[in-house]
Amino acid sequence: MGKTIIEKIISGHVGEEVKAGDYCVVPVDMLMCHDATGPLAIKAFREFERERVWDPTKVAFVLDHATPSPNERISGLHDMLRSFAKEQGIRFFDVGEGICHQLMLEKGMVLPGDIALGTDSHTCTYGAVGAFSFGIGSTDASGVLLTGKLWLKVPQTMKIVVEKGLTRGVYPKDLMLHIIGILKSDGADYLCLEFSGSCIDDMSMGGRMTLCNMAIEAGAKGGIVPPDEKTLEWVRHRSSRFFTPKLSDADANYIDVLHIDAANLEPQVAFPHAVDNVHPVDEAIGIPVQQVFIGTCTNGRLEDLKEAESILRGRKVNDSVRLLLCPASREVMLEAAKQGIIASLVEAGATLIPPGCGPCPGTHLGVPGEGENVISTANRNFKGRMGNNKSNIYLASPATCAASAIEGRIADPRKYLD
Repeated sequence: MGKTIIEKIISGHVGEEVKAGDYCVVPVDMLMCHDATGPLAIKAFREFERERVWDPTKVAFVLDHATPSPNERISGLHDMLRSFAKEQGIRFFDVGEGICHQLMLEKGMVLPGDIALGTDSHTCTYGAVGAFSFGIGSTDASGVLLTGKLWLKVPQTMKIVVEKGLTRGVYPKDLMLHIIGILKSDGADYLCLEFSGSCIDDMSMGGRMTLCNMAIEAGAKGGIVPPDEKTLEWVRHRSSRFFTPKLSDADANYIDVLHIDAANLEPQVAFPHAVDNVHPVDEAIGIPVQQVFIGTCTNGRLEDLKEAESILRGRKVNDSVRLLLCPASREVMLEAAKQGIIASLVEAGATLIPPGCGPCPGTHLGVPGEGENVISTANRNFKGRMGNNKSNIYLASPATCAASAIEGRIADPRKYLD
């Protein structure tokens, strides 16, 4: 019996053949901590009274969840991370650089075949480049800071085969919402979702990031797209570090295989208060919205901003709506500015906010009012997720969000495409 890509990556790291269900201790290629979770990891590390982390070149700290600092307490946590990073020689991304997951990939810090961890559940995003990546707790992170290793159980893999192309007005976000709607929030518990098929082959790297980013919303340990030439070209532009890409064997053992026909898919919307409460956009049309949010580690990349701009160009945001625009990184923001995308969206009525996570978890900026409806490109819509448990969050693609901003109610983006 052959091996899945995940079994191969872990086997290569531990130096012996392992299979799904085995327990092992793996060396880690990269650890990421951000401002909401990093302080706890530092405090736990200090309790062991060790002077140095295992390898500062394999650690990154990012300020992104509450940036710029909204209060004195957060400023203190930011200073703790800055001081520790400087003391240890850890790579540090300060306020305004962007969202941790976007930075780890666009800066070439995670490569095919890596095992990458982060103190954030959406660390699974890095599977887009063929890495095995997943979120861990702050205490586990302190152990990685000490030893560079982590204990884990090798996950089983579910293969998701997506054939044919997405039709006009339908995007990777719609596809992933559809998949989560099928699997439900616990349908892939402790599994790795492996995405393949002609639709995935044709998909951009940003689209693949969107799929892997939301694997956790089906309960998965991680998501992964086996690296192809598109992947290799993308990472070679960002890193000179050696890497060994892995692919699943033709006779690999999958716990299940899900087949999707992308050509039959239409825009999707996740209703409150669960990501798996997914409906076709036709069932959501007309629901009033007071706030629209375009950004996050799921859909704040350049192609996402272009997607929204293609809808909003030459049009205006409805007077009853606040449209918040948050690029995923400084690099994305600068390129969007050079291409005139930012100007076009701001002219339409969008409010540009600094690259970061703030509105998504409700830690800073964009907290909705009581009884308000929000439609967002984020990955979660739990009650209270954006900072107010008396508001309602709908999830959709950047195009659907842009169309909804024009009408002041949830709308089908296909009507606005030329």
